[in-house]
Amino acid sequence: MDSATSGIQEPFDLIRLSLSERVFVKLRGDRELTGILHAYDGHMNLILSDVEETIMIVDLPEGAAEGQGTVNVAKRKMDMLFVRGDGVILENHDNRRSHHLLEHNGVAAHL
Repeated sequence: MDSATSGIQEPFDLIRLSLSERVFVKLRGDRELTGILHAYDGHMNLILSDVEETIMIVDLPEGAAEGQGTVNVAKRKMDMLFVRGDGVILENHDNRRSHHLLEHNGVAAHL
């Protein structure tokens, strides 16, 4: 066991290791966030700063078959954001040394 994994006793330890680091968060509703993680709790509520939100908007004309729509991407920036945990699908810390899998309420999160 290396020094990066020796402090991991429970899944939330993986998130603790991401504090003050830039993280990627995938949310319900085709939304993605990147920002610096400042705080979290047991419900996966997150406080992020220097946030960029990416929203995927699928335009499917009435009567069109699946796969015939167009995807538009909208982006916006925020200084600080509170993210409610029940909307979090995935959290990823871009750690080049290793990647770990975390499951929260039946939802897989890759750190």
